[in-house]
Amino acid sequence: MKSPLIAIILALGATFPVLADILTIKKDAPKQYVVKKGDTLWDISAIYLNEPWLWPELWQMNPQIENPHLIYPGDALALIYDTDGNPRLVINKAYRKLSPMGRITPKGKDAITTLPLAVIKPYLSFEQAINSDSIKEKPYILGANENTKTQTIDHILYVKGNLKRHQAYAIYHKGAPYTDPKTGEELASRASYVGMARAFREGDAANGEPASVRVESVKREIKQGDFLLPAMVGQMLPVYFNMHRPTQPLQGHVIASPREVREFSTMDVVVLNLGSEQQVEVGHVLDIERQSPTVIDGARGPRYTEDSSRLEKLISATNELLGSESNEDSIAWKMPAEKVGEMIIFKVYDKVSYALITKNQYPIRIGDLAVIH
Repeated sequence: MKSPLIAIILALGATFPVLADILTIKKDAPKQYVVKKGDTLWDISAIYLNEPWLWPELWQMNPQIENPHLIYPGDALALIYDTDGNPRLVINKAYRKLSPMGRITPKGKDAITTLPLAVIKPYLSFEQAINSDSIKEKPYILGANENTKTQTIDHILYVKGNLKRHQAYAIYHKGAPYTDPKTGEELASRASYVGMARAFREGDAANGEPASVRVESVKREIKQGDFLLPAMVGQMLPVYFNMHRPTQPLQGHVIASPREVREFSTMDVVVLNLGSEQQVEVGHVLDIERQSPTVIDGARGPRYTEDSSRLEKLISATNELLGSESNEDSIAWKMPAEKVGEMIIFKVYDKVSYALITKNQYPIRIGDLAVIH
């Protein structure tokens, strides 16, 4: 029997204000689409909608389907309109697959996920953002049974800290801190997964006895000072997301990229200075905006800041520092921010979050705004 892709979970308890969003079908949307292996909820939604997170509004459960939450590769999705003229997607039961194979209940191995799992999996599994003070309290590697720079499988590592015998531990390398661009506050430190080890000596730090672990897998070089967390802590996250707009206004910034580049495009991952402290949730869909350049309208006419005189720049900076209100006689004209893309948040910490860029009109940059008005 053919293994189906796991179903798209279409509702996930999401609710949308009745009048908040009006579904608009793309002009080039097909009347019928056959689900393919490798499709994601986002992919299929984007075929029909400019706002893919509104999928639950488009989908209408078909009472003829035994389990209306499930669709499979080979199913044909038909675009219809209900009696009120609202667009709906249903499974076209008249469509016949070439394969006579029957369906089986999906086990989740080949899931159709909300977002492309291959893109976000490394950040779900191998990236964490941890408070620096918290890292200081974790057990860390002192050395190894071999005086080598690179530790490999079966090497023994000695750890400062008390561990549980037979328990598996993930090893992380502390990276550069994530800082707020305005306040300079350290929000969290990047922690990158480097390997896995299992404890066979518990250790007794109070009496100067290190714990011992044996390396079971290596992703990258394990170094002295790398710290340990119990395996799977912070790594088990859902691949189905309740995509929705925040109900309250939000504003933050793109502050970093795990790939350590400064410009990004669709399907790139970025780090935001927004977290659970700002009521950010997994599945939030945010707009990306870019501040338009300030114009100084001086004696020589309107010019961008970099083309203005020192005096004009000084006046502009002074007014900004003093918080002077703009009026028709202002020298410095602060232009509005314009939308340049969209993103969906898939991993949230206290003060930072990871987001996937799902749409962009221009390259996204460090410093761009992540907002909901």
